[in-house]
Amino acid sequence: MGPDVPLLNDYKQEFFLKRFPQTVLGGPRFKLGYCAPPYIYVNQIILFLTPWLWGGVGTLLYQLGVMKDFCTAGLSGGLMFVTALALQMTNLYAKQKTETVERMQIQNTLTDEDEFEFSSCVGSETVKFIIPGKKYIINTLFHSLLAGVLCGLGTWYLLPNRITLLYSNIGGTVVIFVFGWVTICIGEYSLIINTATETATFQALDTYEITALMRPFYIFVFIAVDLAHRLLVMFLISAGTAIASYFIPSPLGVILFMTGLGFILSLNLSEIGFAFKHTMISHLASSNSKNAHRGLRMQFGWREFIFYMTVLTFALTEASLLHQFAGSSSFSQASPQAIASYILILLLVIMWILREIQRVYLFGVFRNPFYPKDVRTVAVFMEKQRRLMKVGVVRRILLTLVSPFAMIAFLSLDHSLQNLHSVSVSIGFTRMFRMVWQNTENALLDIVVVSAAQMLVINPDLWWNRSLDTGIKLLLVGLLRDRLFQFLSKLHFAIAILLTSWTEKKQRRRSSAALIALNVAFFPVLLALVAVSALLSSPLLPLFTLPVFLVGFPRPLRSWPGPAGGTACVCPDTVYYRQLVPSLAAALQSALVAGGLGLSLPGSHYLCRFQDRLMWILVLEKGFTYCGVNIKGLELQETSCHTAEAHRVDEIFEMAFEHQEHTRILSPNPHFGHILTPCTVVPVRLYSDARNVLSGIIDSHENLKHLKDDFVKVLVWMLVQYCYKKSKTWESPGSANKSEQGSFPENQHSGAVKGSRAVREEDSFSADTVEDWTDDSDIFDFEPSSRTRDRKEPGQLGLTPKVHLSIPGSIETQSQDFLQEMSPEDKLNRAVVLGLPAVDKGKQPEVLPPVEFSCSYSELLSIPEEWRTAPVPSSKVSEMRQRFPEEWYHFVLSQLDFFHLKEKPSSLLTDLMKDKALKDLYIHGVLSCFFGLFGLDNAVPAPRHVFRAYTGGIPWSAGLDWLTGKPELFQLALKAFRYTFKLMLDKASLGPVENFKELVNYLEEYESDWYIGLVSDLEWQQAVLQEKPYLFSLGHDPSMGIYTGRVLTLQELLVQVGKLNAEAVRGQWANLSWELLYATNDDEERYSIQAHPALLRNLTVQAADPPLGYPVYSSQLLQLPLF
Repeated sequence: MGPDVPLLNDYKQEFFLKRFPQTVLGGPRFKLGYCAPPYIYVNQIILFLTPWLWGGVGTLLYQLGVMKDFCTAGLSGGLMFVTALALQMTNLYAKQKTETVERMQIQNTLTDEDEFEFSSCVGSETVKFIIPGKKYIINTLFHSLLAGVLCGLGTWYLLPNRITLLYSNIGGTVVIFVFGWVTICIGEYSLIINTATETATFQALDTYEITALMRPFYIFVFIAVDLAHRLLVMFLISAGTAIASYFIPSPLGVILFMTGLGFILSLNLSEIGFAFKHTMISHLASSNSKNAHRGLRMQFGWREFIFYMTVLTFALTEASLLHQFAGSSSFSQASPQAIASYILILLLVIMWILREIQRVYLFGVFRNPFYPKDVRTVAVFMEKQRRLMKVGVVRRILLTLVSPFAMIAFLSLDHSLQNLHSVSVSIGFTRMFRMVWQNTENALLDIVVVSAAQMLVINPDLWWNRSLDTGIKLLLVGLLRDRLFQFLSKLHFAIAILLTSWTEKKQRRRSSAALIALNVAFFPVLLALVAVSALLSSPLLPLFTLPVFLVGFPRPLRSWPGPAGGTACVCPDTVYYRQLVPSLAAALQSALVAGGLGLSLPGSHYLCRFQDRLMWILVLEKGFTYCGVNIKGLELQETSCHTAEAHRVDEIFEMAFEHQEHTRILSPNPHFGHILTPCTVVPVRLYSDARNVLSGIIDSHENLKHLKDDFVKVLVWMLVQYCYKKSKTWESPGSANKSEQGSFPENQHSGAVKGSRAVREEDSFSADTVEDWTDDSDIFDFEPSSRTRDRKEPGQLGLTPKVHLSIPGSIETQSQDFLQEMSPEDKLNRAVVLGLPAVDKGKQPEVLPPVEFSCSYSELLSIPEEWRTAPVPSSKVSEMRQRFPEEWYHFVLSQLDFFHLKEKPSSLLTDLMKDKALKDLYIHGVLSCFFGLFGLDNAVPAPRHVFRAYTGGIPWSAGLDWLTGKPELFQLALKAFRYTFKLMLDKASLGPVENFKELVNYLEEYESDWYIGLVSDLEWQQAVLQEKPYLFSLGHDPSMGIYTGRVLTLQELLVQVGKLNAEAVRGQWANLSWELLYATNDDEERYSIQAHPALLRNLTVQAADPPLGYPVYSSQLLQLPLF
């Protein structure tokens, strides 16, 4: 990225110059992208000044003494209400008038606006352009009524006599009167005429027309403060006093109410309700209770219920006893409350120390001498961290049980609770009794600050002690603490932008020097902006992420509307995040319990890194013994911007965790000041990704020479295993006497295998097939179902092919279901082959003689009949007999156990090995697949052919044509070839196979622990979700001409976790929202999306919720129990 990257492209600059004045004035469009008649602008000016006109009438009547002030307000408001209603009715009439013949409005891509053609000053098109109207009738009435009220109050508020009495200055009165009415005109125009796009746009669509109410709301708030502040304050005080003194007259009752309600509200009530509902209906859905993310929800059972009830009982008992017997004394150095203060101070110091030593950097600045050094493997890390884990358990006990009870003791002993007749006491203590459980660490800090101030300043005449009770003190200290932390984070963010705009060469623009000079010259103004932003808890918005700062509009801590995890840009990489999220959530749970992630509060952001995966974690809510998080996964295919920032993340984590052997004790953090601060590493069960270049293996003549022989062996093993597994479903419990009968029932066995017509499927019609057709038959239909029904064999049922592969250039007309019911000898060729070479079939081969097995159990291992019909020359059959590995075949048969047979002869395996007919069937089956994948050529396959065979993209041949017509056999052959290729790699790297037993071990491992295929396969994603231990894929880089192997290995590995500056994230997201939703600056090469290694700007944009961001994965709200 260079310094000349535009902030806004030329079109967006023109668009922004049109939109911004419209926003400032509340909606009038005085600059269009096309030529419009003058009356369009005149009409808008008249409508804009209409509220001032009616207000001026009322003001004139009041100044002349004709009417009183409230009558004047009523008159102006009534006139404005009638006018607003009339304008909306005019819009409805214009729409109805043009309803039958509606003009098609053409979207102009150059102006991004609808272009209208105007016919007259009050024509339908003019009315609809100036007054778009409301979506709902209720809004038509409500907004009109609101416009009247606003005009009436504005008239009363801006009466010149009142302003003069207030300021005693004619000039000031004129200024306030003029600008006041301009403000009201802006609000009225936005409310009833045309609503402008707001710079505070929160979401893309305004379904309920809320935007129109924003400006009137601000005006109402300003006027209402002057009207009703006294009445409102008196009402709140009276109501609070009534509740505190009448409904709960006893101080002890109030203590118990606050303690119990504060504890209950700090629990995860939604999950408790879900657990209760799930328990009530579990007997109806017991089989559906298990799901992929069951470990991510809080498991609320009897153990948790008893724990919560015990804690609540002890809390109520402690609060009541201390308040009743020791709470009457005032605060002094030796009072019970002072003793509780000393205990709390000690607890705060201990917990801060125990929390900080769990992280790699103390306070993010100095290296922690207690943290394990040079951690690279899980075993070493867990061994070194064993002591820290024990410390984490101690800290969790102090945080969960000891600290809350100590704080309840401090609050219960406070003298302010003896006489509850103040709403301030109720508000302050109710909040604090809840914070004790919900936000224990911050509550402990607040109480320590207040108690320390009381111990240092015991003078009762001081304002702090005389005018404020403890509850209000805690409320003010908590507010100051929160805003102070926000101020420091925002100031860190602002200084980082200011410095990096010059120190980072790629961020240095022509305007950088001037902007830095202005910020230095007006640094007090910058501090004031940061302070106001912190006070309002609003994001600090850096315009285009330049050092030009604005106070953003207040937003939720998660910054985006809608539920968490509602949308994501799903892609094939999503599956890797779906697999690791449950394990990552469990690891985060342990880190949160131990304190390894620091002080985690709602709105905290964390970044996890492992190889090419980046996980963005947002804390959504937190309470007593639970934490709710949202985990997002960022894209794996890295762009240049993504790579630059990911490289900086790797550098920060490597310096923190992997290069510590030569560092000094308490050495400083080399990346202090970066928005990412390393915290800890957590063990997560996920896939490591290894990619290797296969040059020297796949192109080795020696390896390729043995490929065909190994393929025959692997295919023999796979066919035997396939038939053996299928025989378990064939064998019925009542057929144990089959060996005595010497044969199997006819419904399972055809007696002797009828002769296979090798090329019957590809021949033209014969007399036998034509005679069953009638005049009513369609020549493109299948054979009559009666024949196929009679010839169908039950043994062939259930052979559902996984996929149906069509040959390129062919038009298939068969249905898959019908193909499964047809026997091979009855199939007609329904494929019209286009553009393929003609194949000379020769004359039709003779029907093969019946196959008679010497062993009656051979039928159990007999391959399906249609798999033995390949059009292979007889010479190749004899060649395959010589090539067939008979010893390997016998060894594979000897490994079968036939445990599913109730009665079997002791010589069963020997009889099977001696059955030549069975061996011939396997020779034909292997030859069929061999011929389909390698053809009739005996040459050593080339690497390109191996790659195409692995991917299933072999060029067309007669053998392949036949093989793809048997989808299940084709899948077996393809699977066998992939196993053979993986075996070739293992032999090249680990050495040759010593014996048959080792070869069987290889194949059984492939079958049980591996998925060998392609990354693009659906089965690949299923294998990842099923957590297959290993996955292998073969790839090819055509630009470099190399073949690559990719191996995913499932194992427990260390994932690095760092904490992000939450205010830096909120500020960048606020700018992103402003740019895309208001300025529509969606240019993919815009400045604000370019790489910024110091701010991680590109990664932050990715992590935003769609449609502004584009994470490839976003989880639902994950509840992590923190017991």
